[in-house]
Amino acid sequence: MTREFAFIDALRAIAVNPAARGLADDAAVLELGGQKLVLTMDTLVEGVHFLPDDPPEDVAWKLVAVNASDLAAKGAEPLGCLKSHALGDEDWDRAFLAGLDLACRHFRVPLLGGDTVRMPPGSARSFSLTALGRGPEDRPVPSRSGARPGDLVWVSGAIGDSGLGLELLTSGSRVQTPEATLLANRYRRPMPEPSLGVALAPLATAMMDVSDGLLVDARRMAMASKVAIRIAADEVPLSRALVATVGDGLEQRIAAMTAGDDYVLLFTAPAVNSALVHAAATCAGSRVHP
Repeated sequence: MTREFAFIDALRAIAVNPAARGLADDAAVLELGGQKLVLTMDTLVEGVHFLPDDPPEDVAWKLVAVNASDLAAKGAEPLGCLKSHALGDEDWDRAFLAGLDLACRHFRVPLLGGDTVRMPPGSARSFSLTALGRGPEDRPVPSRSGARPGDLVWVSGAIGDSGLGLELLTSGSRVQTPEATLLANRYRRPMPEPSLGVALAPLATAMMDVSDGLLVDARRMAMASKVAIRIAADEVPLSRALVATVGDGLEQRIAAMTAGDDYVLLFTAPAVNSALVHAAATCAGSRVHP
């Protein structure tokens, strides 16, 4: 991870265009004649971001979903996507395409083009997708850096389901109960909501998606905003499936807050907006502090 951060720091010396936002946000924002074009790209690598035996339909779904999540974090309406595909087993690729079609339709991110490449035999599968969205016309695109002292901290969904789902799938135990099946599905098929991001963007001072764990991503937002963010562990929303599977103690809550791949929205908003936000999110911490 340290090497990755060092590499990104080196890239910042190259990515000097204002649209890059200093490589410190979920997406780039390019101004084009008064319109805001939001661009994001994610890569999934076998053995790193998905399990070798994950169904190809689910891998395709996740690839689209993680990009849709980035658009949601910017309050952007999806416009389309470009895809890079490493060709492999023909049957696997055919099933992947079925999942890709389903995910593109679900998230309303039409496929516009891309590239295919052949990989050396035995190579890990790797796929990239670039998503494009239309940002709000009458206000700035939300960033990680807008949190202000006095704001409340909110999350738009349950925390920790995906991480526990991955743990169940890799533990060797069979996924048998309805709760375990739901958790595994949360890992394999994230469900971000771009329309929710569009609705919340006017109410938020800072917004990002939770991809690397609530505590890690809250720290990133705090650093970008130059404030302190405190998360109240007992206020973080957990799903019934997670609680039924592992319980609701502090240890379980810390595990949930440090797990990744939730793909819900983390945002700050002034207290005056609480009544408008409350129906779509849960307050997960005390006020933002200087």
